[in-house]
Amino acid sequence: MLTLIMFLPLIGVLACALLPKAAQGAAKWIALFLSAINVVLSFMLLMSYRFGGGIQFETMIKWIPQINMHYHVGVDGFSLPMVILATVLMFLAVLASWKIDVKPKLYYAMLMLLSVGMVGVFCALDFVLFYVFWEIVLVPMYFLISQWGGARRNYAAIKFFLYTFFGSVFMLVGIIALYLATGSFDIIALQNAELPAFLPYGFQWWVFAAFLLGFAIKVPLWPLHTWLPDAHVEAPMAGSVLLAGIMLKMGTYGLLRIAIPILPEAFEWWQPIIAVLAVISIVYGGAVAFAQKDIKKLIAYSSVAHMGFAMLGIAAGTAIGFAAAMAVNVSHGLTTGMLFFLFGMLYDRTHTRKIKDYSGLAAKLPVYAGLFVFASFASMGLPLLSGFIGEFLSLVGAWEGFAKFDMQWLVIPAAIGILLGGAYTLWLLQRTIFGEPSEIVEGLKDLSFREILVVAPLAIASLALGVYWAFLLDIVDPAATALARLIGA
Repeated sequence: MLTLIMFLPLIGVLACALLPKAAQGAAKWIALFLSAINVVLSFMLLMSYRFGGGIQFETMIKWIPQINMHYHVGVDGFSLPMVILATVLMFLAVLASWKIDVKPKLYYAMLMLLSVGMVGVFCALDFVLFYVFWEIVLVPMYFLISQWGGARRNYAAIKFFLYTFFGSVFMLVGIIALYLATGSFDIIALQNAELPAFLPYGFQWWVFAAFLLGFAIKVPLWPLHTWLPDAHVEAPMAGSVLLAGIMLKMGTYGLLRIAIPILPEAFEWWQPIIAVLAVISIVYGGAVAFAQKDIKKLIAYSSVAHMGFAMLGIAAGTAIGFAAAMAVNVSHGLTTGMLFFLFGMLYDRTHTRKIKDYSGLAAKLPVYAGLFVFASFASMGLPLLSGFIGEFLSLVGAWEGFAKFDMQWLVIPAAIGILLGGAYTLWLLQRTIFGEPSEIVEGLKDLSFREILVVAPLAIASLALGVYWAFLLDIVDPAATALARLIGA
């Protein structure tokens, strides 16, 4: 079933590419149909998943036996939530892109190819397979930004590609180094090999540094974040949603799946550094968001802050911290996905991103305003909404985990970051939702049924997870506990 979920969108890539010019409008129906099947399959995975188990739905087939390379896939508590989130956001991204009429064949083909890479990253248990999927993601996102982006789309696309490819090269160096030292590309086998027993500590340190650089750029962790605001601002609506909702999570997932469990001794040395950088990301992202005059750029910098909480949980090095990182991953995908969808719908009507151009949205677009306020509250971590879970647990995990470094004081600026998040969110809502309608807002129509259909599932999921944490934590906790036990936490 995992193989089907990963590669079914490839049929869409081929089908969209082979459509005659006269029938290119059918590309959106092909993409919608295949992405809908993937949503159904991913929920079938969830229903068949044994809570508390390890790697499940595992497939291992010899690929290139001469170098001990396998087609090895499977999911556990770290990867299953991300597979479901990726398939759902892809389906909604296709539905939200329904009016795309510029090169629709290429557009929907790129979305389908992006789906292959994103889901593949979360399922791959072989290093080469993981790297192939990791690199596949770069190509369609580059074209989505460069072909359907804003005025500075070429600059943003090249910057995105070069930054992330630069990190990928270091990750590849780490993979090759591990293979030469161990003779294996199998991620799970290397986790269970007790590598500290026979790999020199200095070697582990440099390999972990290579992985950390590759994953931190993707997160992105301060000061490696500068590609993100440009990419978000210039990307089309679906590109921004998938970039924030899924691609940033590939970095945190890589640390949880690869770097930490395989190189735990090196991780212990890097923990305080990751913790400090995570707190800087939280405070810096929130502070810079205040200075923004562009709504998409404000949401982009809020992503830097939110992913800082995920990295804070990882830096804690405890089961609570690892579970917190996954909770942030899932919640940020839901809430920031909502925000980018909603602003994309507004931008399609007005073609301006300036905060000063909007006021009084509640008076003219009450449904839109209600959903935007809900998404903003969920993003800022209001209790009983999904954003609260990850932020709360990351602070608890950090207090527990940083005790051994005498760095518990880092929890204080991290908590201040939550206040900043609430402040810039309320500041945005005050200027756009309330007040007298501006000239641009006067003639706008409220959301259509299709647009409500795009946002509603994310709003419902955010509320459900905020009220009933246990559902997500029951999936994540066994994997988080196993990882903490593996590294001796």
